[in-house]
Amino acid sequence: MYFANMRAALLFGTAFAALPTTALADEAQPERDYLPGDIVVTGKSDGYGNDDGFTAVKTPTPLIDVPQAVTAITRDQIDDQNATSLNEALRFVPGVSLETGEGHRDEVFIRGQETTADFFLDGLRDDAQYYRPLYNVERVEVLKGANALIFGRGAGGGAINRVSKKARLGETLTAGAASVDNWGAFTLATDLAAPVGNSVALRLNATYEEFDNHRDVFEGRFIGISPTATVALGEVTDLVLSYTYDDDQRVVDRGVPAFLGRPLTGYDETFFGDQDYNYSDVEAHIARARLDHDFGGGLTANAALQYAHYDKFYSNIVPSGASDADGDGVADTASLSGYEAGTIRENLIGQANLVWTGDTGGIGHTLLIGTEFSRQDTDADRDRTLFDGERSYTTDLAETIFVPPFTFEFQRASTSELSTLSFYIQDQIDVADWLQLIIGARYDEFDLESYDIGNDFLGTRKDDRISPRLGVIVKPQDNLSLYASYSESFLPASGDQFTVLSSTSINLEPETFETLEAGIKYAPREDLLVTAAMFRLDRKDTPFTEPVSNVVLQTGATRVQGFEASLAGSITEQLHVNLGYTYLDGEIRSQTNDGGIGTELQQLPEHQIGAWGRYDFTDNLGAGLGLVHQSSQFASFSNDVVLPAYTRVDAALFYTVNDRMSVQLNIENLLDEDYYPSAHGDNNIQPGKPLTAKLGVRFEL
Repeated sequence: MYFANMRAALLFGTAFAALPTTALADEAQPERDYLPGDIVVTGKSDGYGNDDGFTAVKTPTPLIDVPQAVTAITRDQIDDQNATSLNEALRFVPGVSLETGEGHRDEVFIRGQETTADFFLDGLRDDAQYYRPLYNVERVEVLKGANALIFGRGAGGGAINRVSKKARLGETLTAGAASVDNWGAFTLATDLAAPVGNSVALRLNATYEEFDNHRDVFEGRFIGISPTATVALGEVTDLVLSYTYDDDQRVVDRGVPAFLGRPLTGYDETFFGDQDYNYSDVEAHIARARLDHDFGGGLTANAALQYAHYDKFYSNIVPSGASDADGDGVADTASLSGYEAGTIRENLIGQANLVWTGDTGGIGHTLLIGTEFSRQDTDADRDRTLFDGERSYTTDLAETIFVPPFTFEFQRASTSELSTLSFYIQDQIDVADWLQLIIGARYDEFDLESYDIGNDFLGTRKDDRISPRLGVIVKPQDNLSLYASYSESFLPASGDQFTVLSSTSINLEPETFETLEAGIKYAPREDLLVTAAMFRLDRKDTPFTEPVSNVVLQTGATRVQGFEASLAGSITEQLHVNLGYTYLDGEIRSQTNDGGIGTELQQLPEHQIGAWGRYDFTDNLGAGLGLVHQSSQFASFSNDVVLPAYTRVDAALFYTVNDRMSVQLNIENLLDEDYYPSAHGDNNIQPGKPLTAKLGVRFEL
């Protein structure tokens, strides 16, 4: 291990002892706002509620006027749950289920659509395959349904946007946090801000984490540094500069295999890999600049530029099945395979928007005109392991899995250059006090050139797509909206990582996603929002290889339909909640390469509940309670392996020592349930954590 449990505890104790111990303040518990500013853009993200709808429409629009389901996880909720990674926070978002990501990346299903690339940082694409931290994040936004108008390609089921912490003019801040859990994992973090004169503000977020859990040999560490500066270039012009360096090293844990259609039990701590070989190393550099200017007369503009460099390597031995060799009905062997892969990616993305708010002939408009370009270069390679010349090896099941010596053979390598150019226009029209329309479209030009080194194949393809968005909002009163919307998105045949074009995919058109949604949003108070929506998502033009002629046809189709409801904000001054429920029903409707008609979609639980609440008994003492429920789901399109239904209960205690320091205890899986929350195919199934206690402290000087 990187550090023994005792060393982690000593580090935590040292940080705790160094904190101030002034007397209790009369109002020690800080005020927790949950929907500040009448649910509009405020630059704040306090509370558990959704504070604005800017990301969904790129204009300063109250979330209640956005014809789309949106879930926000604010900084208060992230801190109360003591979540340090994106996937920890997303577990509480119904409609989103987690894929294991092969033990080295974020990978999610949003309304049944799998993605490794629909992740964004301040509205700009962050599509490399790695685990995203939360130390420098103000809030996380999950936007459901097809989102091509705002985000471009992909985002068929939805998109996940992280809003960064930024320096604020005039703000001075010295804050920090530390935590340690019963497995020895710990986190140290700091948040520093200071003004430089009247027109410049600086801020630095940094963290160091060490990983550990109940799984044998799992360990790792993360280093994150993120400085940012805000410069007032005048009364109406602001420049925001930021840089993020993330360095993640960890053991790659591929979970357990399946046996008789269920996760293999009795081996939840067993590592099905090679502790000296299963390893992931990622370095991410992301530099951003954003300029905002107010021309007056209702006209504003913003422009952003982002450069990112990702360097990733991972290697792993993986379980590929479990068997009953002696026929007694009990698994006694497991098969193993393995590979290693490296990816270097450079992204350059630019975006500019004009927003005009005004009237024409007594009709109100919020008009958005924007453009985006990107250049993405990717080098990728992959070698697979050979066990005495064979690609698979059968080993006996045991507490420690035996992995024999292995060699490597070349599997694939490629280089790719992607250029995109987009233009979009959207008008939010106030037809009457009670009726609003949203009409818009985006034009995307997707130009990919790739070279398949192993097959010596140079492929080029250019796709042009127009993605419309329509919405109608009826407002019987200011705090109530009824809406209906239609939106589209597309995914090129090269997939969401576009690393290589094959001789087949070079001839295929993009897949299409169409979302129909109708819903209601009601804000009984400024700090409370209730929403409900029904939706249908159709995925079309999916490839299907005709078995007789071997011709690839784009006739495949799937459909997901469902319902979701949420309650976010403050029920009382003491009780703050973020509750959600989703019902999902999805299947293949026209045969695809993944399955025939009627095949249920992979990792699509019929029922999902995500609930978290905090109640403050006094100014100093509070408690939190969380619940995550997912009904049973198939691990893959094969429909051969079922991940059983589960319900996980979390809890927390909060004690505010004084106006500078607070202590909290978080317990994950309070009832110590055995469960399997995610998978990557049928034989890489991740066991959930048993009861885990994490003690944390936060301070602000």
